[in-house]
Amino acid sequence: MVENRRFFFRLVHPVFVMLAYLFLYLPVVVLAIFSFNDSEVSARWVGFTLRWYKELLKNTDLLESLQVSVVVAISATFLSVLLGTCFVLASRWWKTPFLFNIFYPNILLPEIVMSIGLLSTFVFFNIPLGYGSLITGHTLLGLGFVVPIVRARFTELDPFLTEASLDLGATYGQTLRKIYIPLLTPSLLASSLLVFTLSLDDFLIAFFCSNPSVQTLSVYVYSLARAGIDPTINAISACFLVVSSVVVLLLCVLGVADQVLGHE
Repeated sequence: MVENRRFFFRLVHPVFVMLAYLFLYLPVVVLAIFSFNDSEVSARWVGFTLRWYKELLKNTDLLESLQVSVVVAISATFLSVLLGTCFVLASRWWKTPFLFNIFYPNILLPEIVMSIGLLSTFVFFNIPLGYGSLITGHTLLGLGFVVPIVRARFTELDPFLTEASLDLGATYGQTLRKIYIPLLTPSLLASSLLVFTLSLDDFLIAFFCSNPSVQTLSVYVYSLARAGIDPTINAISACFLVVSSVVVLLLCVLGVADQVLGHE
């Protein structure tokens, strides 16, 4: 009886995992395939073509929205990593970890609540919506991921390394450049890629905190989808899929590198 039960679970487990992965990735595969479909009706396959990718390059509105997304993502990534790293490094001089708890609601709180709260704050202080509001919102979103990632690596550092550096005559700036930054590099790069991906993919904050003249690519794609099914949406999504896959691979490589450095 026990052997039959074990055999049953050994059979059911891989089938269940296969069905779960199929449920997750089948729509993505279909989307990528139909981005090469030579038909304006995405539900019917006609033939192979690259014209929808060529249409993307001719679409000036799309290129402008892509530029906005890239500028906002780079700015938010830089600011969130810089502020988060400074906050983590400053924790060396206080003993209570309570202040770190203010960043975890960014992960647990529904993004629509944060988006509406940011919009209400901007309206209350008469702050115009645009690049500034988008960068501010995405920076706050990124801090909820940067601080835990960098702090997890920071707590593993040997304090004797910094003490030895200071005892040997190095300044705080030299210790930061030659001790802290090299040891925190894997977590800094991993958090940077994560925040960049989140900012580039974000919709709710971009929707509530932007204006018609400054809109990100996600908001532009949403406006296209509301007008009807456009094959260029499949092409845009396929491009995002490629970029996201590359970022995930880099995160995996950096995660392995971080573990190796941690063991050393």
